[in-house]
Amino acid sequence: MENHGFSQVAGASPYLNRLAQRCGLATGYTAVSHPSLPNYLALVSGSTQHLDGFDCTPAASCQSGGPSIFSQTGWRVYAESMPQPCDRHNAGSYAPRHNPALYFTDPAVAGACPHNDLPLGTGGRLPAELASPSRLAPYTLIIPNLCNDEHDCPVSTGDGWLSRWVPRLLASPAYRTGTTALFITYDEDDHAEGNRVYTVVVSPSTQPGTVSSQAFTHVSLLRTQEEILGLPALPAVAGAPSMRAAFRL
Repeated sequence: MENHGFSQVAGASPYLNRLAQRCGLATGYTAVSHPSLPNYLALVSGSTQHLDGFDCTPAASCQSGGPSIFSQTGWRVYAESMPQPCDRHNAGSYAPRHNPALYFTDPAVAGACPHNDLPLGTGGRLPAELASPSRLAPYTLIIPNLCNDEHDCPVSTGDGWLSRWVPRLLASPAYRTGTTALFITYDEDDHAEGNRVYTVVVSPSTQPGTVSSQAFTHVSLLRTQEEILGLPALPAVAGAPSMRAAFRL
C-alpha cells in the first residue's frame, strides 16, 4: 500500500484494522526512505541500491546489479493494471516504480521477468496457484494499482480493495495448509510521522491480537521472509531484527 502514515490508517481502515485485531500488528514498523522506489527495493533486497530520492522507470541509469530475494528463490509478482508481463513503462494506473523486480539486472531475475512478473486480474494465474499450493511461488508480491494502493485514491478505497482480495487469500488452500504467511504494509508515510507505517502480519501461528512495538523496518520484513523460506540472509539484511519471534512465525 502507499503513502500513508500509521495514524492515517489506524481507525480509518475498517477491514484492515479488524484484520490486525484478528492477527498481528507491528506498531513500531518504519519505512526506510522516500520516495517510493527505494522502499520497494529495500523490501526485496535490504538496500535502497543507491537510489534514494529517485522514482525513475527502470533503465540503465536506474537499475541495480545487486542481489535480491528474486535471485534466491522461486518468485512471482502480480501487478494490478500492468498492461503486459514485465512492463517497464508507466501506463494508466500502473507504475513500474512500484514493481521492484524490474530494477534488478541479475540475468536470472531479468530472464525470468517475462514469465514471473505478471498482471493481476480477478481471474487467471494467481487464483489457480492459490488453489494448488504446490504451484504457488515461495515468494509472491502483490501490488495494487495507483488507486487501490491509496496513492491516488482515499484510504477507504484501498481498504475496500483489501476487503475483496485478502479473504480470497485466506480462504485458499495455499493459506489453509498452514504454510503461508501474509504481510500487508505501506511503502512510506506522507512525511508527517517519521515514516512509521501500518503493517499487519497474518499467519496461522500468530496469536490473535498480537501487537509488537519493536522497531522493525522493510529490511526486517525481508529478513523474516528469508528465514521462513530457509534462505541465507542477504549481506544488507544480516543486521536487521527478525519479526519471527514477535509474531510466532
